[in-house]
Amino acid sequence: MWVENSLQQERKISLESLVTLQKRPQHLKRGPVLGSVKLTNLLPPEVCSLLNPAAIYANNEISLRDVEVYGFDYDYTLAQYADALHPEIFSAAQDILIEHYKYPEGIRKYDYNPSFAIRGLHYDIQKSLLMKIDAFHYVQLGTAYRGLQPVPDEEVIDLYGGTQHIPLYQMSGFYGKGPSIKQFMDIFSLPEMALLSCVVDYFLGHGLEFDQAHLYKDVTDAIRDVHVKGLMYQWIEQDMEKYILRGDETFAVLSRLVAHGKQLFLITNSPFSFVDKGMRHMVGPDWRQLFDVVIVQADKPSFFTDRRKPFRKLDEKGSLQWDRITRLEKGKIYRQGNLFDFLRLTEWRGPRVLYFGDHLYSDLADLMLRHGWRTGAIIPELEREIRIINTEQYMHSLTWQQALTGLLERMQTYQDAESRQVLATWMKERQELRCITKALFNAQFGSIFRTFHNPTYFSRRLVRFSDLYMASLSCLLNYRVDFTFYPRRTPLQHEAPLWMDQLCTGCMKTPFLGDMAHIR
Repeated sequence: MWVENSLQQERKISLESLVTLQKRPQHLKRGPVLGSVKLTNLLPPEVCSLLNPAAIYANNEISLRDVEVYGFDYDYTLAQYADALHPEIFSAAQDILIEHYKYPEGIRKYDYNPSFAIRGLHYDIQKSLLMKIDAFHYVQLGTAYRGLQPVPDEEVIDLYGGTQHIPLYQMSGFYGKGPSIKQFMDIFSLPEMALLSCVVDYFLGHGLEFDQAHLYKDVTDAIRDVHVKGLMYQWIEQDMEKYILRGDETFAVLSRLVAHGKQLFLITNSPFSFVDKGMRHMVGPDWRQLFDVVIVQADKPSFFTDRRKPFRKLDEKGSLQWDRITRLEKGKIYRQGNLFDFLRLTEWRGPRVLYFGDHLYSDLADLMLRHGWRTGAIIPELEREIRIINTEQYMHSLTWQQALTGLLERMQTYQDAESRQVLATWMKERQELRCITKALFNAQFGSIFRTFHNPTYFSRRLVRFSDLYMASLSCLLNYRVDFTFYPRRTPLQHEAPLWMDQLCTGCMKTPFLGDMAHIR
């Protein structure tokens, strides 16, 4: 009887709220309301405190006091690159497609669009679909594109046998490559996705038949050629002030760690001449004295799994030496090799090693899962996403979505005509809010970290393969070298004492609510 009376009272309050909702202004930035109470007033203290874009976020508890050895990737880790590099890569690969692969000249009309794609998307090669997939292998409807055109939700569902779900065997494997689906995981893949979409758009728009697998391979090979032929290296070397960001901060991080007695090493796939010029620009001519070991052209991720490749020493001019490597010396440069020899020669093992990289698969996965190193992911997009999360529009939109979700869950008990009309209205508004929130991050694909409510597949891998993540290496300067990072206790579904939908639907009499307000 108590439950029935409670639901009846809640239904009465909810229906009255709907009347108020229908009268309120449509724009959210003035503050959504529930009945006559502003949602911002329903939030306990500190729930909406602003996040710091320069903070380091922990997936796992880690104390820097226990870390004795710091390792680094080079590209997008030690060296942060300006977005101006992406249109150069796009245009060069575009030229390669036309001139060497004999693609139509009309492809040249497309310009690079930096706002089209985001990192972490999947591409179904046989269906020519670029799409965003969540942590449970479901395609987020409204985020599937063929070429530059959105694919209707009904068509997406039909293409996958009446479901949004992508089976595990079709999904990307351990390194992001499945039998027919690839995940784009590094930042250099942004111009690749843009070019792939433009080429598909041209062929479809001109009614040209093409083999999806051939087109995909040609585009990826053209992008690869930009790197293999050294074009990207040339652009950066010719104008480091334009392309390399935060060089002074990188120098500050490395110098600080060395001053506190930490050992440093570098493992990168880039060639020595390129790394040397970049490090001289950021750190100075004596940069090698900061590192105990420097390895170039390592061929990650096979560096972490293939025992067959030995280390080769380079002389001061970058020429290969033939002597056998029995120890890794400070100030010397080594090429290729493998992690197993690296561990044997340095004895740097387990959680006293912390390695930073930007590629979750190529840099971090093996080190965490197979070797027990601590790992830090560099996610440059994090800074922009946090700034969006901190906006009043985002916080109001998210709060109201949570309120509507709670109301929908509770009111579904009632099936009379009036209740069904209320539910339909709320459902429509909730979907509209979801689309508005998604577009705050990216009009086509939304946030790299979330679908409408679930984490993305990218987020799932980020949590799995990294102890820490941050926007740039310079974030380390905000913390002591003995700082302990504690991950927030994220409530499980059956634990949550402070779900936003509960806060927004009358459950404000939770015992000790004031005392629990600080729990994040």
